[in-house]
Amino acid sequence: MIERLQEELTPLKEKLVHHPLYQNITSVDDIKHFMESHVYAVWDFMSLVKKLQLDLTTTTLPWQPPSNNSGARLINEIVWGEETDLDKEGNSVSHFEMYLNAMKQIDADNSGIESFLAQLREGNNIFETINNAGLPAHVSAFLDFTFRIIEEGKTHKIAAVFTFGREDLIPDMFISMIKKMNRENEHNFDQIIYYFERHIEVDGDSHGPMALEMIKNLCGTDPLKWEESISASKTALQRRIALWDGINLQITQKEKAST
Repeated sequence: MIERLQEELTPLKEKLVHHPLYQNITSVDDIKHFMESHVYAVWDFMSLVKKLQLDLTTTTLPWQPPSNNSGARLINEIVWGEETDLDKEGNSVSHFEMYLNAMKQIDADNSGIESFLAQLREGNNIFETINNAGLPAHVSAFLDFTFRIIEEGKTHKIAAVFTFGREDLIPDMFISMIKKMNRENEHNFDQIIYYFERHIEVDGDSHGPMALEMIKNLCGTDPLKWEESISASKTALQRRIALWDGINLQITQKEKAST
């Protein structure tokens, strides 16, 4: 079934890899604009990670052995890498914090995501915060889907959404383009380059294969769980495409307005 799942997702993944957004990002301002929306996807990914940790490991006291040892091992290794990786200077940081530092390096506006997180720290409901934050529709729809999946509480669906909305779908040509900008502009892009390269390296070398194993483990021989996982994975990729569509439209409209 994992082969069928991957096969059915191939057209959507191809659409993402060849999305026109990448070719339309041609300036420092475009990179900033991209990051100011994409940062929400970097952030909400960690909520999927932590929900899986809650579901698959023991997080209550007194401690009891987890019921799914292989799943617990998988998610603990993934959490270790996503929440406490090493940045370019060798400091322990989450990939989200790594991304925020990259935004600061090129003077991208992080006030939106910081305000969003401040609202949540005050105890505001996640869905109310999404609705009241004044986010672009493509960002709010992306976040709403993530937290609806989390709220539903089906671990196999959460694992599927976690697995197939990852940054390993960022094509090499996009990173090459940022490297070219890094050489040709006064701005330094080394932190965002490191973020993408590190995230893709970790996903490809360990986390990606581990996540596939986790889905197989969670779905087992239950056909309903497999169907739900396939459906959730497709929707996750469609939401990512819609996010890219929205960012792309904003960038192209901005360019038309300036000419």
